[in-house]
Formats: sequence, structure tokens, C-alpha cells
Amino acid sequence: MRYLFSRLLWLPVVLWAVASLTFLVLRLVPGDPMGQVATLILDPAQVERTRAAWGLDQPIWSQYLVFLGSALRGDLGISMTSGLPITQLIFEKLPPTIELAIFAMIIATLIGVGIGVLSATTRHKSVDYTARSLAILGMSVPWFWIAIMFIYLFSVRMRWFPVGGRIGVGVDYTTITNFILLDQLLTGNWAAFGSALRHITLPALAIGLTSAGFIMRMTRSALLEVMRRDYIRSARAKGLRNRTVVYGHALRNAMLPVITLLGLQFGALLGGAVITELVFSWPGMGRLMLDGILRRDYAVVQGAVIFVAAFYVLANLAVDLSYHYLDPRLRKS
Repeated sequence: MRYLFSRLLWLPVVLWAVASLTFLVLRLVPGDPMGQVATLILDPAQVERTRAAWGLDQPIWSQYLVFLGSALRGDLGISMTSGLPITQLIFEKLPPTIELAIFAMIIATLIGVGIGVLSATTRHKSVDYTARSLAILGMSVPWFWIAIMFIYLFSVRMRWFPVGGRIGVGVDYTTITNFILLDQLLTGNWAAFGSALRHITLPALAIGLTSAGFIMRMTRSALLEVMRRDYIRSARAKGLRNRTVVYGHALRNAMLPVITLLGLQFGALLGGAVITELVFSWPGMGRLMLDGILRRDYAVVQGAVIFVAAFYVLANLAVDLSYHYLDPRLRKS
């Protein structure tokens, strides 16, 4: 608990640094939010009044103090383009990204760890060479290319999965938490659950297969290093079966660097796989931040980055805490 408390104390510091850097960079980039609507508002006086209403006519330090004070009160502002509160927009866009990230990481972990263990236990054999080649291929091919190929093969040609979106058009569903799969499980709407599951499969696969390549390489390297340790040779000398040695002794210790990679990958996915979300018309945080950047909507970008940074820090905190569960030496220190 002392370790957890000390780590949580850094959370507001990190969020302040991220929010301040985001605030500064947005205003250093050439362009102005009012430039997006200047062609629609022909009266220069109206443009100036709108700038004053949003506080854009104030010095940067004054805008920063207003932003920081509002953020401390939990008020992230209102979108300049939609007029909606930022918290409402994030409530709508963050759950789809979290669902997609969870499904993608499940796929990546099952494939990456499974093939990594298989490759390490069949070192210098044909299975090992094939697995390493597939891992390099997965790491090299970009997400958007895999996404386009999946759409062409499984959606256009075979018609197994929908082209994009989060749920089928015309499907009745209930929204409680905005985690659409969880909501349909809670309400027992199996038709909507099946539709949402079919929609999330292809984007999760497109992201998961790329991440699986990194996880496979890390799992293989870590497991091979652990298999050279003295306690592994001692376990084999006692006559333990190879499956027991690998899965009961070696894999648990080899998972420490793999878990670090999983935490970083999950945090990156929460930032939004922007291209994949665009290809599959997935209404997540990536599209929200991209739209905010293109429209110079300061409040949207600032609020989205703060939430993503918070989840990224919490994901890494979960990784650190899992170390204490997997490595008994840390519990004794």
C-alpha cells in the first residue's frame, strides 16, 4: 500500500505536465480556431466577439491560468465546434477505444505469448524459423494495410464481417455504460451483442496481429534467457517433465519483461489507433483527437490527452503492481 500510494502521488504531477505541454504546443502551432469558421462568419466584428467569448483574445499566460483552474475543478471546457461538454464527448468516445484496446490485447497476448513459447521450446527448428518470420512480418506490416486487406477479404469478398462501424444499422440496443458489449450482456440483448462482437473482430485483429509480433519476440527472448538459469537445469535434473519446467518454472519469470511490453502496448492503443479507427469508422478517442487537431478545437484535444495520459499512467501502475505478484523478491524488499 505504501508503494501504491507513492506511485499515485505522481499521477497529478504527470497529468499537470502533460496538460501544460499540450496547452503550449497547441498554441504554438500556426493557425487559429476561428480560422475554421471565418469563412462562415463574414462579419469581422462577430469573429472578434466570438474570440473574446472563448478567451482567445487573452494572453497565453491568462488562458493557461483559466484552463488550469477549470481543470482542477474537473471542468475541461466545451467543444468549440460541437458546443458539447468535453466530459460528454469523452464518455462517448473513450469506451469504444477501451473495448477495442482490450480485445486487441487479448488477441495479441494469446497469439504472441503462445507462439513465443512454441518458438523458444523448438529453437533452431523449422517451427522456430517460421514463427520468427511471421513475427517480423507482423511487426513490419502497418495496421492500416492489414485493416484494408481484412475488409477486402472478410467483408467484401467473403461477407463474414461488416465493413465498419460499432454495431449494425437498425439494431436495437441499450446504452448504460457506453461499453456496448457489456451493456448488452447486462440487458440480455444477445442479438445486439452478436452484432457488436462481429463489428469489433476485424479492427481488433488488425491491431492485435501487429502487436503480437512484438510480444512474440519478447516472449521468445525472455524465455530463452530464463531457460539458461541454474534453477531450470536443477529442475530438469530432478526429472520434471518439460511441460512442468517450461510452464511451471520458466514462463512465470520470463513474463516480467513481457508484461512491461503489454502495458506499453495497451497504453499506446488507448491513445487511439487513429488510422485503424478511420478505416473501420470506429468512433473512438483517435478520431476524436484527430478531428480536434484538424479543427483547432483546443478544449477537445486538451481533454482527450489528459484522459489518455491518466489511463496510460494507470496501465503502467498496474504493470508495476503485477511485478510484486509475479516476483516474490520484490515483496520481500
